[in-house]
Amino acid sequence: MVENQIKARGVKNAKVLEAMEKVPRHLFVPGGLRRSAYNDEPLPIGDGQTISQPYIVAYMTEKLDLKENDRVLEIGTGSGYQSAVLSEIAKEVYTVEILESLSMRAKKILRDLGYDNIHFCVGDGYKGLPDFSPYNAIIVTVPPARIPETLKKQLHIGGKMLVPVGKVFQELVLVSRKKNKFHKESLLPVRFVPMINAH
Repeated sequence: MVENQIKARGVKNAKVLEAMEKVPRHLFVPGGLRRSAYNDEPLPIGDGQTISQPYIVAYMTEKLDLKENDRVLEIGTGSGYQSAVLSEIAKEVYTVEILESLSMRAKKILRDLGYDNIHFCVGDGYKGLPDFSPYNAIIVTVPPARIPETLKKQLHIGGKMLVPVGKVFQELVLVSRKKNKFHKESLLPVRFVPMINAH
């Protein structure tokens, strides 16, 4: 998976590649789909949600340019797979999921695997988690129609946020904060499951 789908497509960050090699992706998908867990495709995880394809997980993680002491906010816990990859690199991961059933399932898997630097919250990801802000990086894995101002305000100066913007088809946008100014860069077209209760 790492050699053929990720490195071959340009992901070079050593910490990201190491995390992708280490996290057991098959444990985050339903039992009947485990043979397909390492294919370069998204897979259903129940509740109308999916686990993103490995390349997109690696690509988005690399674009955040994480450091070992960083605090990361993830919007859309889903299976917990992206959370695990982030937690291999950053010091702390705060992850928000609107569906309690998904959050509880991800929490059990991640706790069983020994991850103790991931903090779980059930709630509206559009609002973020201001109580623990600012964050060095924010990653959004469910697409809002526009970039949430509430999340931009929770970004540390010098921090980066990745968010897929759009309804049916999305553009992955990288937001970089320089003091009170925000720079936006469109990266590539993507397709994620729509954000639930998004504004």
